[in-house]
Amino acid sequence: MQVLIAYHSDYQHTQSVADAVAAGAQAALADEGEVASVDVKQAVDVSLDDMRKADVIIFGSPVHMGSMAWQMKKLIDSGSKLWMAGDLEGKVGGVFATYGGFGGAGGGVEQTLMSLHANFLEHGMLVCGFPRSLSGFAEAGLHWGLAVRTGNDEGMPEGVSEKSLVAARAYGAHIAETALRLK
Repeated sequence: MQVLIAYHSDYQHTQSVADAVAAGAQAALADEGEVASVDVKQAVDVSLDDMRKADVIIFGSPVHMGSMAWQMKKLIDSGSKLWMAGDLEGKVGGVFATYGGFGGAGGGVEQTLMSLHANFLEHGMLVCGFPRSLSGFAEAGLHWGLAVRTGNDEGMPEGVSEKSLVAARAYGAHIAETALRLK
């Protein structure tokens, strides 16, 4: 099984989350005796062939003014050839986002997750949300996917909490296990 995690990261927070999602997916696949390749790549380094070859695609982005980073949008827009050919139909997908927010606000994290999901649905992919039963749901789970707060109450970068990394590993495992059930 091939898993592709494509992300953009401004302060390395989204990269930390991507690495934790990858660790969760790798561990779940290894537990099932599955030979797997889990590739974690910056969005700007992802090719259309990378997406064609993957059985599972996971996108991650920081929230930029209520939306995904332009680097993720550029990758998505470059995939119109994949859509025309139906190359991603039936693949499993998942999404995550990191956000600073001001006070208790999410800064547009739900909109970002939904727009990433919308791309996968347009391609005919099967998407995985973040079930309430997963470890870390209270810290970083939304039914849309993984949402990791990285800012303090003033919206300034603070980092990724260990509880959020637990949630990220659980989400990566969930997506991999879902793909195995469908295989």
